[in-house]
Amino acid sequence: MTKKEIFVVEDEEGILELLRYHLTREGFAVSSAADGEDAVTAIPRKLPDLILLDLMLPGLDGLGVCRALKKNPKTAGIPIVMVTAKGEESDIVAGLELGADDYITKPFSMKVLVARVRTILRRKEERAADKNAVIRIHDLVINPGRHEVLVKGKPVEMTASELKILHYLTSRPGWVMTRQQIVDAVRGEDYAVTDRSVDVQIVGLRKKLGARAELIETVRGVGYRFKE
Repeated sequence: MTKKEIFVVEDEEGILELLRYHLTREGFAVSSAADGEDAVTAIPRKLPDLILLDLMLPGLDGLGVCRALKKNPKTAGIPIVMVTAKGEESDIVAGLELGADDYITKPFSMKVLVARVRTILRRKEERAADKNAVIRIHDLVINPGRHEVLVKGKPVEMTASELKILHYLTSRPGWVMTRQQIVDAVRGEDYAVTDRSVDVQIVGLRKKLGARAELIETVRGVGYRFKE
């Protein structure tokens, strides 16, 4: 079984070696960088499973690293755990708003850190499984793993983005989804989905769903929802 890789961004050598020792002992592979610029360069090449990011770094600080990684489509989905000194509440809030998944304060317990790392990796795997879950609702069957949509038992041809939008809406029936939420849910490296193009994708979806087109409701000024 392939080891999960943790990328540690930490400029204090003692803390870095402590993290490397304990994470390796727990069965993880560990890579590292000692400053923000090196991290932003190395992480897109490594594509680790999780990043431990110190906020106080020379040059580009941890918030700058987080911002750069979340803007890069290759690294946007990698979970980030911020490692911060106590009393940096404003930085913690800023990091979470930038997309970091969790934080841990110095000094920290290695047992707590490892537990948080395992929890976040488990959540990541659960989210990935959800994206491929087969959904049966009304007389629709959506199977993203097989790239298959059935309406009343008959297959309907769909593009990758149409299928992802339909799967996203049907996985949360009754919930109103903004266009931006839809973009965030379906964007990928192999095709582009923009805020404006969501409306075009919905038009195409409704045409393909035929008599079931009314199940996708427009919520004026907000976005779309799938009828419960």
